[in-house]
Amino acid sequence: MPTETFEFQVEARQLLQLMIHSVYSNKDVFLRELVSNASDALDKLRIAALRGEAPDADTSDLHIEIEADKEARTLTVRDNGIGMSYEEVGQLIGTIANSGTAKFLEELRQAKDTAAAEGLIGRFGVGFYSAFMVADEVTLVTRRAGEEQGTRWSSRGEGTYTLEKVDDVPQGTSVTLHLKPADPDNQLHDYTSPWKIREIVKRYSDFITWPVKLLPQDGTGKDGDGAREPETLNSMKALWARPRDEVSDEEYHELYKHLSHDWQDPLETIRLQAEGTFEYQALLFLPSRAPHDLFTQGFRHGLQLYVKRVFIMDDCEALLPPYLRFVRGVVDAQDLSLNVSREILQQDRHIEMMRRRLTKKVLSSLKEMKANAPDRFATFWREFGAVLKEGLVTDAENRDAILAVASFASTHDAEKPTTLAEYVARAKDDRQDIYYLTGDSRHALENSPHMEAFRERGIEVLLLTDPVDEVWVDTVGEFDGRKLRSVAKGELDLGDADGDGKGGEREKQDEEYAGLLGWMKEQLGEDVKDVRLSGRLTVSPACVVSDAGDLTPALENMYRAMGQEVPRARRILELNPDHALVKNLNRAFREREDRSGLAETAELLHGLAVLAEGGQPKEPARFAKLLADRLERTL
Repeated sequence: MPTETFEFQVEARQLLQLMIHSVYSNKDVFLRELVSNASDALDKLRIAALRGEAPDADTSDLHIEIEADKEARTLTVRDNGIGMSYEEVGQLIGTIANSGTAKFLEELRQAKDTAAAEGLIGRFGVGFYSAFMVADEVTLVTRRAGEEQGTRWSSRGEGTYTLEKVDDVPQGTSVTLHLKPADPDNQLHDYTSPWKIREIVKRYSDFITWPVKLLPQDGTGKDGDGAREPETLNSMKALWARPRDEVSDEEYHELYKHLSHDWQDPLETIRLQAEGTFEYQALLFLPSRAPHDLFTQGFRHGLQLYVKRVFIMDDCEALLPPYLRFVRGVVDAQDLSLNVSREILQQDRHIEMMRRRLTKKVLSSLKEMKANAPDRFATFWREFGAVLKEGLVTDAENRDAILAVASFASTHDAEKPTTLAEYVARAKDDRQDIYYLTGDSRHALENSPHMEAFRERGIEVLLLTDPVDEVWVDTVGEFDGRKLRSVAKGELDLGDADGDGKGGEREKQDEEYAGLLGWMKEQLGEDVKDVRLSGRLTVSPACVVSDAGDLTPALENMYRAMGQEVPRARRILELNPDHALVKNLNRAFREREDRSGLAETAELLHGLAVLAEGGQPKEPARFAKLLADRLERTL
């Protein structure tokens, strides 16, 4: 049969030019596309043989070969898979010129950006034409298993392509790229170089089921290694696709180290296999230590994404929420496009389904670890607890699952953290609140004046020292019907709550100190929101607290650090009516008509309260001078 020449339609030529010059930003992916196509052909032959549809096909040595010729500047990718008939070549390889092109271009015109265009190209299956990014001419020779005659397809990617039937063609498909002239200034893209071919196959096709072999070039030593035997480039060890009992912990650990560049073994290995309308496999790892840059803005996170064992991208952030950014691993999907982009992933409903299930799998694994391996969980929480708690703010759907494993330092036990459920189980039935205090360190919190009444009455308080704690407690609000309540916010009267009969005494003190409180509020002016007697102090003379609905100073600073301007909330000064300094100040206030000297005392008392919680007086130099003068007069 003579060679037939076919002319591309005008819109098809436009499409080809678009693919060559615009769609792919990384030219190396052309080899990924060709190896993936070859792998699919081998899969199809194996299935056909199992079904008895290709009884004469040879399936004893299925493989992919890559052959480079430096002098001729050709690169050939061949397989001994299912192959194609003359008609199939026209339908499949000629997709760019068939009737589907019009529909494709119409949707391409409607695509809002390049990312959407890439998704369409993958869906329409014309990734084969990425070969023209690096080749001036592409020739395809193929013979379908069970047929005697083969087919040759050839095109220079311009206006035409040719089809002809040929004899003496081995089973399978061979694609030969006549590469563009070499660029002496850019050896990194010399696709006849063995090291470059090794690099691309290792990166994109390492876990392909079938061996990918690099044939030796003519001329001993031309490639620098003198190899004369075919070299298998890929490991073919897709551990996630093998039964669990066939994979050793050492193999899992080696894969983890390869993915994460961490020299330590992972803390936990998590496997997931999803079947049904959308199939995928996942192999996830929980590291045993946090990387130093875990909380930096440029931290790279996400899982490696594969499609049918073909590597697609590193750091696929769409597969897990940011609060699980420490998780490493791979996800291998069966039904995604090879050309899927990060932007497309963010909108793909299948990716959303995977993200939700992967998230739940990680959280359920943490729950099992906490129950069955508390020592390992303690290590996990020490390294990653602060990150996981971000999910309490951002992931309402899984908030209960996070709370079920979240552990917090507590005054109940200096060594062992507690869960909210354990806190509730220990609490007295008549006390409905879960008390907490936020700050920089456990030591600072334990010595805070806000803790005095709680320590005296033996009431447990959670000690929260991570920055995110300032946020999640307000977001969560309550647990098991009990309100989360800061011991440094709002008004507390623990005496009445314990039923110790101090209610009447407090009313008497309120009346006794009413004049002093009003005068101090006037003296301190804009520095305070209010001055009142305290129900939380037993040792210190005074403390400052935030109103129930106000932001804490730490939270204000956090928002400002993120570039959000928030008004500075005025604090409330609370006085301990049982402290000698406050008693003497009240007596002096009631006895003196000239209270100018007392104004300095009020200012010092407020400054001391600010210092006691780790803050800084508004005018440190003035505060130091007032304190020095007062100390001098006492000597």
